[in-house]
Amino acid sequence: MAKVILLNGSPKAGGCTATALNEMVKTFHEEDVETELIHVGNKAVRGCISCGYCGKNGKCVFNDDLVNEVAVKFESADGLVIGSPVYYASPNGTILSFLDRLFYSTSFSKQMKVGAAVVSCRRGGNTASFDVLNKYFTISSMPVASSTYWNQVHGFTAEDVKKDLEGLQTMRNLARNMSFMMKAFVDAKEKYGLPAQEREAFTSFPDGK
Repeated sequence: MAKVILLNGSPKAGGCTATALNEMVKTFHEEDVETELIHVGNKAVRGCISCGYCGKNGKCVFNDDLVNEVAVKFESADGLVIGSPVYYASPNGTILSFLDRLFYSTSFSKQMKVGAAVVSCRRGGNTASFDVLNKYFTISSMPVASSTYWNQVHGFTAEDVKKDLEGLQTMRNLARNMSFMMKAFVDAKEKYGLPAQEREAFTSFPDGK
């Protein structure tokens, strides 16, 4: 059975972002996909300090939150959904600090794990936030799941989001597409193996020319 982890980057456990993610959870279960919804946004998460500890020890130096615990679950999962409210046309700072440390401190391959970003907003800043979150996937060889609209819901409260019928529809279609991708990649990995990757080139222009 495919498994997906969903991260709620909102400080509110039952707010707009949670409403969107829970709509996906219901659909994942209909698609026989195992889910785990983890609340990150209510934690005190400090940012990465580029200390290099993780490179030597295989985990983040800080144990002030769920980063190291989620890393273990992320390694065994087939997909990752990142949900965040929009703050000043960007994702919540807590989820960004969390993701910086989660992705940087984990050395396991994320290749072909399926990623999806979900954002909630009252009115604007959604596509800018969506773009920021998707970059964590595309730098990690993680295919990005899409839906029938950008992965977003609108509302000031959870009750507002429940009235955003198109937004909830987008969440259901996203979960269905993601379920298909995860199952297909598992089958393809067994049949063909993972695509070869080149990592030798590292352009830095140290001579300044």
